[in-house]
Amino acid sequence: MTTPTLLVLDAEPLPRLGRLTGRARIEHTDEAALAERLPHADVLLVWDFTSRAVRSAWPGEGPRPRWVHTASAGVDHLMCPELVASDTVVTNARGIFDQPIAEYVAALVLTMAKDLPRTLQLQRERTWRHRETQRVAGTRACIVGSGPIGRTIARTLQALDVTPAIVGRAAGTGVHGPEELDRLIARADWVIAAAPLTDQTYGMFDARRFGVMQPSARFINIGRGPLVVEDALAEALAKRWIAGAALDVFEHEPLTPDSPLWDVPGLIVSPHMSGDTIGWRDQLGLQFVELYERWAAGRPLLNVVDKKRGYVPGR
Repeated sequence: MTTPTLLVLDAEPLPRLGRLTGRARIEHTDEAALAERLPHADVLLVWDFTSRAVRSAWPGEGPRPRWVHTASAGVDHLMCPELVASDTVVTNARGIFDQPIAEYVAALVLTMAKDLPRTLQLQRERTWRHRETQRVAGTRACIVGSGPIGRTIARTLQALDVTPAIVGRAAGTGVHGPEELDRLIARADWVIAAAPLTDQTYGMFDARRFGVMQPSARFINIGRGPLVVEDALAEALAKRWIAGAALDVFEHEPLTPDSPLWDVPGLIVSPHMSGDTIGWRDQLGLQFVELYERWAAGRPLLNVVDKKRGYVPGR
């Protein structure tokens, strides 16, 4: 039996794939050589999940990998018409980031409610200024995105006595449909974007949506950067249509030093780190190895993406 060829689109540090010794012919590539090497691979591991090279390098007709795995929750950086139309299976890193991201969101909620950025600024200025802060218990959150990350955020916020409402692609048990989004964000204290990036969600948080929110509301995006029209968010904060915001993802990353977003009043900027806890890369590598072992044994893969929808369907 021929040993399958596993092609890894590299990023440092490299994944630990020692368990696959003898069970896969492991080859490594960079973006420049990807198009040339893709037709010769049985499996592609997109370890560099910031790269968009797969979209331009994916072969049309002819040989191509039977399976592509990305070490990320989002898959929009992979999808092109040729890949969607092919019989190649796509899987993602669903399950790795749920709890870390939920903890990060909870930290942002507490940070904004308790005015911690101002406290730290006043400490640096050696200024003693007593202030009152917001009570989190009893507030409402609207979480846009009904996947595992959105659901874990809801459970975590419930521990703070925040009442969550989840909005998904379609209504279901514990999930509101998209037609209820405006009504729910209009009454929410916290609006949290945790949706995948699709044609339907691109730019969904625009000037109109920020105008619907309460002046006391705060907005958090830990989903995908292009969910948000960033200029509209900056205007909403400058005009005090909403009370504050936090972005962990951006339309263009990394954020350049001259980006105006750094100086938007009331905006917390973090460098796409909400899901990255100590040891996360090892967890991603182990997840892929376990998936590979299933694939090699002919067992059904987990985390299979619906390529037309752009995410893993189900709960």
